[in-house]
Amino acid sequence: MHSNKSGVAAAVAIMALGVAWLLNNVGVMPAVEWVWTLGLVVAGIMIVALLGLDKVTSVIGPFLVIGSFFSILRQAGTIPIHYEVPILVILLGVLLLVAVLSPLKSASWLFEEEKRQ
Repeated sequence: MHSNKSGVAAAVAIMALGVAWLLNNVGVMPAVEWVWTLGLVVAGIMIVALLGLDKVTSVIGPFLVIGSFFSILRQAGTIPIHYEVPILVILLGVLLLVAVLSPLKSASWLFEEEKRQ
């Protein structure tokens, strides 16, 4: 099952890279670094897809996706970086608070090495 998830993750990452490349070549928002932006989205989605939803991935995954969105806004000139960074810090705090208060399980995958010893 794990190799199937890895294969899906690799396929999605390659498709996202191709989409980014195509968007850049056809001139859709050429000022946006699509590889970086889509890389953040793919990383956020893959973290949750491969590791499952727990207190850690419920923060990291969405934060990367939101960071990608704000990256597009900044690169398009919609929001300056001196607004982007504080907003992202606030959103990180909100995500952490929600994770702490949520009934989600703890990230058991973080402690697998300790269990083996």
